[in-house]
Formats: sequence, C-alpha cells, structure tokens
Amino acid sequence: MTQTKLTRPEAIIFDMDGTLFQTETLLEIVHKRLFAQLRKEGLYVKDTPPIERLIACLGMLLDDIWKRVMPDGSPAAYERANELMLQYELEELEAGNGTLYPHVIETLEKLHQRGIKLFVASNGLEHYVKGVATFHKMHHLFAGVYSAGEFETSSKVDLVARLLKDHHLQDAWMVGDRSSDVEAGLANGLTVIGCRYAGFGEDYELRGSHRLISSFDELSSFLP
Repeated sequence: MTQTKLTRPEAIIFDMDGTLFQTETLLEIVHKRLFAQLRKEGLYVKDTPPIERLIACLGMLLDDIWKRVMPDGSPAAYERANELMLQYELEELEAGNGTLYPHVIETLEKLHQRGIKLFVASNGLEHYVKGVATFHKMHHLFAGVYSAGEFETSSKVDLVARLLKDHHLQDAWMVGDRSSDVEAGLANGLTVIGCRYAGFGEDYELRGSHRLISSFDELSSFLP
C-alpha cells in the first residue's frame, strides 16, 4: 500500500458490488433461479456450479464471468444467462432482497453534505447498477451512475476515463474492492481507496492502493 498525504477530492467514484452493495445477499437467490431455468430450457444440463465461483468473479465483465462460472457452457447459455441474471436481480431487488454494507447511506450523506460529488462506476449491467441505487434510495446522492453495460466499455479504466471527461473532473478518489478498481484509479491518476471488507478477492488485488479500509465509514476519516 502506498502511504501518501490525502487531499480533499473534488469527487469520489465508487464501485458497486463489494463496495456499496453486499452482492452475495442477492446472488444466493438469483444463482439458484438462473441455473434452474437454464436446465429447464436445456441450455445447461450439468449440476449448478458452486455459488462461490460466481461470487469470486464479481467485478469482472459479464462475458468473462460466465466463461469462468461455466467454462463448458455454450454461447447460447452465456447469452441467456445474461438475460436471466438481469431479470432475476431486478425482481429480487424489487422484492426487497439484497443489502448494503453497514454505514453506506449515512457515510454517503455526510460526503454529499460536504459538497463532494459522488459517482458510481461498475462493470455491471446498466439496469442492475441503477436498480441497486434506486431500490436502496441512494440514487439522489450520486451525480452520475456509470456502468460498462450502458457505455459498452471494455475495461473499468475506460469507464472511469469517460466519467472523468464527461464531468470535467480534475481530482477524485476511486473506492473499490477489486484489482480492476485499483487499476482504473491508478491509470487515471486518482487516489485509490481499497476496501477489505467484502472478502470476494485476495489481498494482493488491492496492492497499489493509497489507503485501505475495513469498514465503509472509515472513508470519511480520511478527509482533511
């Protein structure tokens, strides 16, 4: 970890899964429904892959996720899995399933009240990422919710670069739990805050972060 003195940022950019949202609390339901439907449609007839395999892939682009979760699957299975994933995630969110990490709302409100612009940059699908923000009543706190699904970016580096350009941001922090977040922040010249509380990735993924947090509310303590 790189220890440098932090300055007050103009904006803070957050990853969604594993940073704001406890994705596994939603995926436990979605995972079972998705593979049951794939088998029903004859697109994947083997046993349901362990959910740990799916959770370990969080933060990746969807196309890459399915290649790891069901490497013996067909392109048709991958395409249908994309459709079902979004459908079931939105249904379960609307039903009230899935939770945020502790202290997320109050910390975001404090940052917002201090005049810091808040954004989301996620490799997820557009309607899912915006759905989490909407159903958990935090959408109004963000100046922008960016997703790879909406902008069809090939990496989070490109997604964050677009966000910075669109909003004319010169100074920002990138907050996330995976190597893709660290890479996106460093490649765009941002201060990187690595989140250690999700447990999806390995410790090495956060190498290069300027600070590490074990609870979301620690973030506000870094502000001058």
